[in-house]
Amino acid sequence: MAGGGFASGPSERAHLYEYRITAYFIFACIVAALGGSLFGYDLGVSGGVTSMDDFLKDFFPKVYRRKQKHLKETDYCKYDNQILTLFTSSLYFAGLVSTFAASYVTRNKGRKASIIVGSVSFFLGAVLNAAAKNIAMLIIGRIFLGIGIGFGNQAVPVYLSEMAPAKIRGAVNQLFQVTTCTGILVANLINYGTEKIHPWGWRLSLGLATIPATLMFIGGIYLPETPNSLVEQGRLEEGRAVLEKVRGTKKVDAEFEDLLDASKAARAVKHPFRNLLQRKNRPQLIVGALGIPAFQQLTGMNSILFYAPVIFQSLGFGSGASLYSSIFTSGALLVGAFISMSFVDKFGRRKFFLEAGTEMICCMIALAITLALKFGEGETLSKGIGVFLVIVICIFVLGYGRSWGPLAWLVASEIFPLETRSAGQSTVVCVNLLFTALIAQCFLASLCHLKYGIFLVFGGLIFLMSCFVYFLLPETKQVPIEEIYLLWEKHWFWKRFVTEEKQQDGTNGKAAQQV
Repeated sequence: MAGGGFASGPSERAHLYEYRITAYFIFACIVAALGGSLFGYDLGVSGGVTSMDDFLKDFFPKVYRRKQKHLKETDYCKYDNQILTLFTSSLYFAGLVSTFAASYVTRNKGRKASIIVGSVSFFLGAVLNAAAKNIAMLIIGRIFLGIGIGFGNQAVPVYLSEMAPAKIRGAVNQLFQVTTCTGILVANLINYGTEKIHPWGWRLSLGLATIPATLMFIGGIYLPETPNSLVEQGRLEEGRAVLEKVRGTKKVDAEFEDLLDASKAARAVKHPFRNLLQRKNRPQLIVGALGIPAFQQLTGMNSILFYAPVIFQSLGFGSGASLYSSIFTSGALLVGAFISMSFVDKFGRRKFFLEAGTEMICCMIALAITLALKFGEGETLSKGIGVFLVIVICIFVLGYGRSWGPLAWLVASEIFPLETRSAGQSTVVCVNLLFTALIAQCFLASLCHLKYGIFLVFGGLIFLMSCFVYFLLPETKQVPIEEIYLLWEKHWFWKRFVTEEKQQDGTNGKAAQQV
């Protein structure tokens, strides 16, 4: 149990699970994973659009004039405008609120229903943004986009984890991150092209978000519901039929029995959010629902993704060059996602968290030192220093792309028992979007006031979250999703919560039998 975080033990029926990869399974996972492309496209497109002159002239003329005239503020403060940041963060505040409705739909109507609702809402938001005539239309459009992301992020990671066999669950779940990264890269490439189309290029960037939403809606109609969800709803024959189809074999008795056991526990829970607060669920609440989703945003990564073009312009890059540089960062993110997807089920979650965390801390320190020494009041950076900063940011992004980016969603989606899974995932998305929105709203102001110090703050936070993983997160690779609870019972810290509750339940059960 070195390091305090390891917990291992044999699963009860896992060795009896059988599966083979089928075309049906591949189709279901690819369509569901398109939900990540919605999230990714928005992450990539927002920062690029908010750095386009035509967009700023139409909606934020003060920011445009400040950018053009270089007033007495330092370059760090070029884009410090709360209404401008509200354009980005409003989506995440809306997504935060929508997760509670998404939890109800996901639990009672199924994962598929939430995926379809998310795609429709995202489509409407993209249309409103592309046609916007004033800031109100922009914000309303962003709210619809946020609802779409709230439903999609709530349902897709759970869908992928439930459909995947235990031995490849990590790789399958990370399709969500791969499509997210692909969406970011595509958005940056589109921004690079539309920035040259005057005066409506920004409308094209925002409107093209309808394409992944349409694909997700059409594909979602043909998606099978997960066996876990069907069993949870009492549709046992359908659940077994889907399980046999996605596993490519009739020999699913052991896995189906585990689903039935989990379903009995789930149906006994009438208030899943209240159940999530029980002592026996303390590990999932603290690690999965609160800690990991908050820490994912406190890495500072989404600030770099939101505002990469803005950051690069603030550091002296031209408009075209800043968009071009952000393409490199999104490309590094996609490479990191492929690395993680390829090896996470071999090396495990913890190793990626810890080694990439060390890399990210070093990058943040390097950024802060370089900016402190080479970037002062009203100064621009030399070409060599600018290239060095882009390389450091790309290395940071590569580390995030194989650790906190995909693994935060993976771990959070696999550690909750069925009875609290929809409530747990809603809390995950809610906390994630809350911190996303807060950081999006505060980052440019923090950059203005803290300057290079903001990167030291993020470096310190990454150190703390790496310690959190080292001591409190057990390794979950290749453990069946319905048997993750066994890890908590063997963990050096969490077993005191889980086993005490289990012993108490056993005592109460014996007393009831005697009566």
